[in-house]
Amino acid sequence: MAHDDAYARLAETLRALAFVAGQPERLTAVEAVDVAALSQQTGIEPQVVTALLEGGRAEETSVPERVRGRLDFLRAHYLRKDGKPYSQQELAAIAGVTRQTLSEWYKRGLPGLEAAERLRQFFNLTPGFFTTDEPTALNLALAPVLLELERKSDPLGPLRTQAMYRLARRAPSMPDGALEGLLYWAERITRPQDEANEVA
Repeated sequence: MAHDDAYARLAETLRALAFVAGQPERLTAVEAVDVAALSQQTGIEPQVVTALLEGGRAEETSVPERVRGRLDFLRAHYLRKDGKPYSQQELAAIAGVTRQTLSEWYKRGLPGLEAAERLRQFFNLTPGFFTTDEPTALNLALAPVLLELERKSDPLGPLRTQAMYRLARRAPSMPDGALEGLLYWAERITRPQDEANEVA
């Protein structure tokens, strides 16, 4: 059973997303995220992602059930270059195990750590893709989304570091040339990317 604190952490992230997206009266910010992309990242079906974003709960699953479900998700959604799904034999080869071993994963739902890591790296999956419970997996996937929205809503964010505070305290005693260089650098950091490209 997924712990209540996993749902509490997800709810906190969703509140932060809603606030940054300008919807503080809502608990969620479904409009601010890409459900399909989150589904692809986490191995959670889109309808479950949507339910979690709206404050609902996922059906409780055991680790073996999640492993089997994520393996099935992998085969269904991560296709070969020709658009066809990977065969069990191909997935086994990528994982560095036999087809029989991969079949055992389906029965027991417990892949070997090294083999699972090979699959994860090959398909560029998030850490814990095969085993992480749904609210935790979604929360991990939402973290960079929240950071990006915060960055866009606060262009001075990159300057709010201890190093910049130390430099600011030294500014009055800096030579004019050094201070001008620091101001130019700060302006480049906080300028929107499209403007920075035009200047470059």
